[in-house]
Amino acid sequence: MTQLVDLWVDPICPWAWITSRWLLETKTVRDVDVRFHTMSLAVLNDGRDVPQEYVETMRKAWGPVRVMIAIEERYGNEHLEPFYSAFGARYHVRGQRDDLMATAMAALSDAGLDPSLIDAAVSDEFDDDLKKSHFAGMDPVGYDVGTPVVHVGDVAFFGPVVTPAPRGEAAGTLFDGVIAVASIPGFYELKRTRSEGPTFQ
Repeated sequence: MTQLVDLWVDPICPWAWITSRWLLETKTVRDVDVRFHTMSLAVLNDGRDVPQEYVETMRKAWGPVRVMIAIEERYGNEHLEPFYSAFGARYHVRGQRDDLMATAMAALSDAGLDPSLIDAAVSDEFDDDLKKSHFAGMDPVGYDVGTPVVHVGDVAFFGPVVTPAPRGEAAGTLFDGVIAVASIPGFYELKRTRSEGPTFQ
């Protein structure tokens, strides 16, 4: 029986990108279906005391998540992954990070979506729906974590934070293990010092 995996991402988060690649790889070795959703690091960090350079990053981060919500509103949830994958390939893998609007516009084209959806990036029209999506993902795990957030049935958790994305059966093994530990009532944390930055391969 197919397991539905719901994944909440902010397009600018490198760790969410790697987790998304892992879950899509898991589909090749396990009977899972991955459904993408939008969370927002800008919403998460609103009102928090963060460094000034991060404030500027969060200001720009509103654009891509607004575009994702506009895509879902117009086309349906199944169109989020093509845009997210196209955006991530440009932003994370190719390093097109200087102009988020240009990267989002190119990703819309790559995904075969209406380029006028870029207008949502500078509009608050979809902000209420963005926040609803954000809180639907975050409420079950709490707010001292970021993205990625994964829900599998009644089990919800932040992570896993992994680099690079496991391939083949290793992806399935990680999935099995993560679901096993996260499904134990009262299990909260398993962590070790991160010694590597994100690897996009």
